[in-house]
Amino acid sequence: MACLYADEQFPLEVVEYLRDLKHDVLTVQEAGKANFKIPDDEVLTFASNNERVVLTLNRRDFKRLHRSFTSHAGIIICTDDSERSSLAARIHTAILANEPLLGKLISVVRPNK
Repeated sequence: MACLYADEQFPLEVVEYLRDLKHDVLTVQEAGKANFKIPDDEVLTFASNNERVVLTLNRRDFKRLHRSFTSHAGIIICTDDSERSSLAARIHTAILANEPLLGKLISVVRPNK
């Protein structure tokens, strides 16, 4: 399964569901980088240096970073969803459909209801 790096605002409950699906997820908090207002480019660099795909709700900034960085381990941008297990399932499906994730920007959106 994928090695992921969840940025500071990414919902912990989704992280836990992804772990149940056997993904290796490291959070910014677990990496000891919480509450430091680390710039997004540094989040991406840390993730890539550790061969982890960024998980984020920050769609606009990470789309820009994807265009700017020629090499990264991958970025998954998501729209938030209060149904956390559903969001985790969509992320899981997107990962399986897009492996390998190296250098890819993957968008996971909330379905229309």
